Amino acid sequence: MESIAASGACSLSQHDPCCATASPNTAAPSCARPIVQAGKQQQQGFFPWRGAIRSGRRPCGNGGAGLTYKDAGVDIDAGAELVRRIAAMAPGIGGFGGLYPFGDSYLVAGTDGVGTKLKLAFQMSKHDTIGIDLVAMSVNDIVTSGAKPMFFLDYFATSHLDVDIAEQVIKGIVEGCRQSDCALLGGETAEMPDFYAPGEYDLSGFAVGSVKKDAVIDGSRIAAGDAVVGLPSTGVHSNGFSLVRKILAKSGRSLSDELPGAGHSPLTIGHALLAPTKIYVEQVLDIIAKGGVKGIAHITGGGFTDNIPRVFPEGLAAEVRVGSWTVPPIFKWLKEAGNVEEAEMFRTFNMGIGMVLIMEQMAAEQILKGDEPAFLLGQVINGEGVVYK
Repeated sequence: MESIAASGACSLSQHDPCCATASPNTAAPSCARPIVQAGKQQQQGFFPWRGAIRSGRRPCGNGGAGLTYKDAGVDIDAGAELVRRIAAMAPGIGGFGGLYPFGDSYLVAGTDGVGTKLKLAFQMSKHDTIGIDLVAMSVNDIVTSGAKPMFFLDYFATSHLDVDIAEQVIKGIVEGCRQSDCALLGGETAEMPDFYAPGEYDLSGFAVGSVKKDAVIDGSRIAAGDAVVGLPSTGVHSNGFSLVRKILAKSGRSLSDELPGAGHSPLTIGHALLAPTKIYVEQVLDIIAKGGVKGIAHITGGGFTDNIPRVFPEGLAAEVRVGSWTVPPIFKWLKEAGNVEEAEMFRTFNMGIGMVLIMEQMAAEQILKGDEPAFLLGQVINGEGVVYK
């Protein structure tokens, strides 16, 4: 999610290469690129859609045959336009976290929610992991700057407070903070009669971390030939659920139905979808400590297509080999059940990769040999956007 810096935060973003939150229209070396959109169909298989993603075009479309995120009510282009307008009023936004100078360090802040994944939690009456998602969405954003999360705050809103349900939600938040080694500093519980449907609630989270100014990961040193490394996701994470729910309704399947293709470990569609978002903080900070990391992208709403280019300097692109990692069965089912084009899949979902690191080749080789799973997705090339091979 785009983060809006606090008043005065990164006010020198057009001149300070250490500010990673520059808007797409500012001149900071690490500023976010324009939204990249479009693709080409070239060959058969699960990944028939290959080729360059170019700035300024619309997705290739599907002739009206398959579902899109926009069909489900989410317009990514409208969101990008809002960010552009906000940037005109408050320069210094567009990165994964907002940076605020504080002595020899930056405070890095992020805020996010869980979106309509909550709807599935309501349907399944499962509330004990949704708090992990809430923490993950913010701490995963701020760690892309190299920041270690320090504390987290939550906002829980409902029309009628069910203490037992709220306790389960907070239990998940506490677990998320434990996984990211940050303190749950406080929060707000708002009971607002008639505002939400009976039995429903909404969540927001806010994380703050810090990183030394000379250690900020901002993408400015990325060069052609660098490695593009992916860290696997646990599933859909917390983005794209408006399209997920649209596909689920169209398919006629139930959340309790077995997920096709799950193999020797039977799994229901509901449990696959509700799998909590992976918290990458410990793994990413460990990789950073080993050296050679130049840029990091959290693959959230916008998928590969919109998120990877956000960390690139002008004139560079990511070449991604689409067969270089294992795509979890849930994405294959979503594509087939919704007849969703690959272009739309890569612009909506993480496709099995939740975090992408741009690294020196030798550093990447060491990470790929480590105990934690990681995939070599491709390399940095001259160009723009994402090129699928």
